[in-house]
Amino acid sequence: MNFISLAYAQESSSAPAGAGAGSFIAFLPMYAMIFIVFYFLLIRPQQKQQQEKENMIASVKKNDEVVTTGGIHGTVVNIKENTIVLKVDENVRIEFNKNAVVSITKSRQ
Repeated sequence: MNFISLAYAQESSSAPAGAGAGSFIAFLPMYAMIFIVFYFLLIRPQQKQQQEKENMIASVKKNDEVVTTGGIHGTVVNIKENTIVLKVDENVRIEFNKNAVVSITKSRQ
């Protein structure tokens, strides 16, 4: 019986039903600020890094020395639409996706 009267007391002392909408509007600027902070700290730098990688992959040309995601060092022999052929050793050529290129170590003209 004690619990029932306690629950009834809490129910009768709670805020009116319309007060919830006003509190959400009060927190809306805070949510906007949190989104802005996330955008500038997480989303924007990641987009910038992705754009730099796409530019680097687009600038790969024949005879460049590159490193792949697997750590394989090689010289670019042929560039196709979606793949790149690397010369790893004498008479050893391996074909990779262009996205596997992590960096260009030496760019030769």
